[in-house]
Amino acid sequence: MRNISKILLACAATISLTACGEQAANTANGKSDTESAAVEEPAEPTNIVGVAENNAELSTLVMAMTVAELGGTLAEEGPFTVFAPTNDAFNKIDPAELSALLSPEKKEDLTSLLNYHVVFGEMTAADVTQAIADGGGTATLTTVEGTKLKASLEGQKVVLEDAAGGKSTVTLVDVKATNGVIHAVDTVVMPG
Repeated sequence: MRNISKILLACAATISLTACGEQAANTANGKSDTESAAVEEPAEPTNIVGVAENNAELSTLVMAMTVAELGGTLAEEGPFTVFAPTNDAFNKIDPAELSALLSPEKKEDLTSLLNYHVVFGEMTAADVTQAIADGGGTATLTTVEGTKLKASLEGQKVVLEDAAGGKSTVTLVDVKATNGVIHAVDTVVMPG
């Protein structure tokens, strides 16, 4: 586990933060313009993998995508919507369980877990909140993994509920990529 921590620290030290739709983030998170920190636009547009690789808060996700060999899939044309667990979200998983999940023997389980965070099509924060409104307070999202995620609002924040009843809050919205959009979440959702 110490080696994983060292790798994560090294990755985090070399990766920088990317752009997001500031106004959409403020609206979805219930913040005024004065409460949100400015985020710089990237020099050149990049795909979901490139955006994740350039975001310090997603370094564990990048490592997991590498182990699961999903980089090629998420670099494809798409579009995709990724509910990306932050490093803090992965830190909520028991260290021994996370270490086992990141081992080559668990590649299939890891792939399934990561695909549970991806939806085909591009859904901005406004699209997600509209789907929740259209669904009478809940939107059901079909993931690439094949299992459903439920989205609802708690206050002005989007909350995802996984198959086991676990919840994750969207903490950053509308990080644009050339093949879709990323929304950061504070907890890893589990497919079952």
